[in-house]
This record gives sequence, C-alpha cells and structure tokens, in this order.
Amino acid sequence: MRHGLIVFGTLVLLWTLSGIVNDALAPLRVHLFLGGLFVAFGASALSPRAGFWTVLAGGALCDVGSALPFGAFALLFGLAHAVLIQTRRRLPHDHVVGRIAIALLVNLGLFLFVSFARLHGAPEPGTFWARTLVDLLASQFVLVLIGPWFFALQAQALTYARP
Repeated sequence: MRHGLIVFGTLVLLWTLSGIVNDALAPLRVHLFLGGLFVAFGASALSPRAGFWTVLAGGALCDVGSALPFGAFALLFGLAHAVLIQTRRRLPHDHVVGRIAIALLVNLGLFLFVSFARLHGAPEPGTFWARTLVDLLASQFVLVLIGPWFFALQAQALTYARP
C-alpha cells in the first residue's frame, strides 16, 4: 500500500503542474488532458490492487475541478485500469516506450469519452469539435514530451520507497 501512496504523490504533482499549465494556456483556449498518465504507471508497475486504488484516488483528484459529476474521472480511470490489467500480458509495459504508447491510447479513449459527455452542453457543436481536436493534439503532444520524465519520476520515487 505504501507504493500506491508514493505513486499517488506523483499524481498530485502531475495534477498540480497540469493545472498551472492549463491556467497559463487559458487565454489561448487550449486545455491539456493528461488522464493517460494517471492510469498507465499504476496499471503497469504496481500490483493490480495497489494500482487500482491509486488510479481511483487520482481520478477523484481530477474530479475536484471537473465540470463532470463528481466520481466520473474516478470511474473512468478505474475502468481503464481494469482493461489494462486484463491486457497486461499482451502489452509492452516494461519499458518507457511501451508505457507511453499505453498512456497515449488510454488518453485518447478517455479524452473522447469525456468530450462526448460534454457535447450536450456545447452551444455550437462545429466549434466544439474544432477546439476539441486542437486540445486532443496538444494533449497527446505534451504527453509524449513529458511522459518519459513522469514515468522516470514515478519509478525513482518507488526506488526511494523501498526499505
């Protein structure tokens, strides 16, 4: 359980930094979504149980500032974790490149699900989808850029946690 708390600490750092960056990008009307990073390491490096509770707590953290009902991100992250655990043996999750690929796929799926959930409140769907595409491309690009650093941070935090 201690490993889950350590990884959750890194998720708090990611949540804080992404909030700062999203505030800075607000005048440009660009929003970064990095949900794939919240799920990938927990599903690939932790035990299924510790990873599930860590991902669930990370989802609850993302729910704090979300326009979706509270618990939506926790549920989505938990479902993504369950799918990744079921396919864990078939996915290349031991190396950084594999984890980034997993994070990109999970991020895409979560982003599309959240976008469709927010569609009903959009005043103009055509403009909504254009902005959504820009947000998706920016999010995936940033995920590829910071993914190696973030996975290394999580792995290093786990090595410091070992007795």
